[in-house]
Amino acid sequence: MKLSPRPGPAPEQRQSDRTILIVDDEEVLRDLCARVLDNYRTLQAADGREALETLGREPVDLVLTDVMMPGMNGLDLLREIKQQNPNRAVVMMTGYGDKEVILRSLKLNADDFISKPINLLQLRTTIGKALEKISLREELIELQKMDQLKSDFLGLISHKLKTPVTVISLFIQNLAREFENHPDAAFHRNLALIQEESSYLASLIQDLLQYSDKVLTPRPPHRTPIDLADLVPAILVDLREQSTRHGLEMVCDLPGDLPAVRVDREQISFCLRALLDNALKFTPDGGRVTLTATAGAKYIELSVTDNGPGIAPDQQQKIFEKFYQIDPDNTGQIRGFGLGLYYAREFLRAHGGRLEVRSRPGRGATFSLSLPLAPEKEDR
Repeated sequence: MKLSPRPGPAPEQRQSDRTILIVDDEEVLRDLCARVLDNYRTLQAADGREALETLGREPVDLVLTDVMMPGMNGLDLLREIKQQNPNRAVVMMTGYGDKEVILRSLKLNADDFISKPINLLQLRTTIGKALEKISLREELIELQKMDQLKSDFLGLISHKLKTPVTVISLFIQNLAREFENHPDAAFHRNLALIQEESSYLASLIQDLLQYSDKVLTPRPPHRTPIDLADLVPAILVDLREQSTRHGLEMVCDLPGDLPAVRVDREQISFCLRALLDNALKFTPDGGRVTLTATAGAKYIELSVTDNGPGIAPDQQQKIFEKFYQIDPDNTGQIRGFGLGLYYAREFLRAHGGRLEVRSRPGRGATFSLSLPLAPEKEDR
């Protein structure tokens, strides 16, 4: 299912539908601006108070206002407009070279300026640019809404699939136990294949849940002091079934005196799980995956090493791209989504760390990530 924004009107049509409120105490100047901007819908107000009343009852995209007016001046009007709606565009008409007014307007988030006496070509150009910014902002908001919709949809589908797949997996396990002594070898081969595919489907759903929860709804890292001696074993337990199924040996060689790191627990768990899962996936049956750690002055470096087929030099940066996957055996049956390494690197960069790979074809690969140490004064 492809979700994409509905096609909207052409840019020229969108802009001609815009409404501009012209605010000035000189009626002649208001009429002149309205005639110049005759390809838009225009409204007029003689002062700040009247402008606010108009804004209260009319949909207005942009306000073009003078600064010096009786009653509420243009700066006070600008301040009030931005408090009510920060996204509404305001263009200030100022005296030529009035730097103080320009600086004060900038502090109040004015969108642009036009110098008096007004140049008609400059007026059209400035208003056109300000309205184009509005269109770009609206398009960005729509894209963000669509992105959130995709994230919500993916999360919903993943949750809906998780329960039936879990039930199927349990029934297969019960079937394997009940017919453990069945004489037909083909039966056992087929049942093992079903178990394999069921486990793979369950892992895909788990990945989808992770991506929808942690990746598609991005947030800054929530850093707290974390003891790797507590974090790593829990991840290894989750991957134990995968390693046992293929006769793989997982070796964890962490020094007992490792200092704490200051990281986001969920994001770094994602990174370590992605590296270990990647190593298990490409290590041949009966192989070994090793996790080691060394502590430096400011960082701890964790390394995941496998004895798989290795990675060609021209692919060692591509593997960190979205959806890029290696098929070392040219089977066309690559498993996974090709997102784990990409997001692992993004998470580590957000922490001020790094993720690197060292590999030679036929000699396995080592992925190393660095994590910032927790300050000694922080409680563990």
